[in-house]
Amino acid sequence: MPFGGFGRRRFPGQRRPRMSLKMRMIPIILFACYGLYYYTSNQETVPITGRSQLVDIDRKQEMALGLQSYQQILSESQVVQEGKVVDLVRQIGRQLAKAAVDVDPGFEWEFNVINSEQANAFALPGGKTAVYTGLLPVAENADGLAVVMGHEIAHAIARHGAERMAHQKLMQIGQMAASVALGDLDYNAQRMVLGALGVGAQYGIMLPFSRDHESEADYMGLLFVARACFDPTEAPKLWERMGQMSQGKKPAEFMSTHPSNATRIRQFQEWMPEALEVRQQHCPT
Repeated sequence: MPFGGFGRRRFPGQRRPRMSLKMRMIPIILFACYGLYYYTSNQETVPITGRSQLVDIDRKQEMALGLQSYQQILSESQVVQEGKVVDLVRQIGRQLAKAAVDVDPGFEWEFNVINSEQANAFALPGGKTAVYTGLLPVAENADGLAVVMGHEIAHAIARHGAERMAHQKLMQIGQMAASVALGDLDYNAQRMVLGALGVGAQYGIMLPFSRDHESEADYMGLLFVARACFDPTEAPKLWERMGQMSQGKKPAEFMSTHPSNATRIRQFQEWMPEALEVRQQHCPT
């Protein structure tokens, strides 16, 4: 307390002084200016689709992070060292990587098989790819497996992971600005408003954004499959099987990071004429 005891004191039950509207808008305006600068100065273009994207990480750094994550995953997993499945996955991987060579930023491709019940696969920046054995019964054949691997390879080439990181950073800065603007409210009111903003951002921005990534990877992957001379018509069949396997287990589409199986099947059917034409160009026999 200042000398003489004349400092301002807040007594129990006394409310904090309310900020004026002008003062409340200052952090919002500053965030909007920074957000605009950050967004416009970190633009790249997704190969094949031509979509503009927000990415603020160097590609070499992104690939180094991908390699680090890959090595950690493999060290914690039961990697299948050899056999027909490993040979098949690596052969499909090589064909898909060759099909994507014109948009490949210089990945050092690696394909492994992990013994697990998960019906999944992934490709990390740098081309580090793995397929879980639980995917094989759903894929059913080489064409189905190529559809899934092509999708995952498309995620890596399109830099979707780096783009999600950049958007999450932008969202965090926005939440900080909102927090400052609401700083004169009591704790419960702040928590309620910020919670509502968080839910709105999650369902109105981040989840639709993630679904768009999945659709973009579906499209790019389908073209890689066609270029690599696999059968693109296997894509909707694969997602029919996926739908049967996950029946009743998936949330409604608006609550999910992925489009519904029905949406994916419809999109594949819309893209199929282009994919078949691409296959005919690359695989005339």
